[in-house]
Amino acid sequence: MTSRTPADDGPARTFSIGGEFVVPRIGFGAMRLPAGPPAERDGAIAVARRAVALGVGLIDTAHLYGWGANEELLAEALHPYPDGLLVTTKVGVVRTEGPEGWAHDAGPSSLRVQVERGLRRLRTERIGLLQLHRVDPKVPVAEQVGALHELRLEGKIGHIGLSEVTVEQLAEARRTAEIASVQNRYNLMDRGYEPVLEACEAAGIAFLPWRPVAAATPGRAAELAAVAAELGATTPQLLLAWLLARSPVLVPIPGTASLAHLAQNVAAAGFRLSRAQLDRLEALAAPAEA
Repeated sequence: MTSRTPADDGPARTFSIGGEFVVPRIGFGAMRLPAGPPAERDGAIAVARRAVALGVGLIDTAHLYGWGANEELLAEALHPYPDGLLVTTKVGVVRTEGPEGWAHDAGPSSLRVQVERGLRRLRTERIGLLQLHRVDPKVPVAEQVGALHELRLEGKIGHIGLSEVTVEQLAEARRTAEIASVQNRYNLMDRGYEPVLEACEAAGIAFLPWRPVAAATPGRAAELAAVAAELGATTPQLLLAWLLARSPVLVPIPGTASLAHLAQNVAAAGFRLSRAQLDRLEALAAPAEA
């Protein structure tokens, strides 16, 4: 009896987040959409609307992205939101006057204020998926997640997600509330959060990799281009297709302000990698020998 591999019948095309939102597995990261000046804003609105027209079911934003301007842009472009569209945002980071320009702030009272403001900017009464942008080292994880759980019980949050967490932090959070998603950095060349992905896969938690497409060294880039050429794909499409094959819980959220790149990203879901191609990509991801 042979075991099933990701390439046998192709990766699943959708994933159910929190048991409520069934979304196609190529999402859209809105971080790169400019909120101004007017000409650029009009283009950004066009990209957001085109993403929905192409079938994207999950759009990711955050308070950090323009300190609310990105959320307001999406509301202008997409409200009233069509059925089946999940717009997810993030809180827990606030603007400061210091050199970094931001700071952790995930105390319970602050999270409540941030969520209320996010609801207003997004023009909604319920945020389907609310993610903690960063775990605040000054506040126990249970208090941060507990505050979001209270907001969920009040109907202001549908589901709770986390971002840039370790296996231990994920486990601690799950002792306080149900966690529907994790958003950590992950791609073929940067797999430091592999243990977190495995924990998400075991628990059926969505893993939204940010920076899903990353540059490779020249030698590896040439091999990536060769595999992409075999598929009739671009290298970014190949890297997105690899993520879809890597684990059924991965929902990449590539971002762009280009209509052409958006269409290419969405089309990446249609490529199927052979076992031999997957093996070649795995070899590229292995650490180089000294």
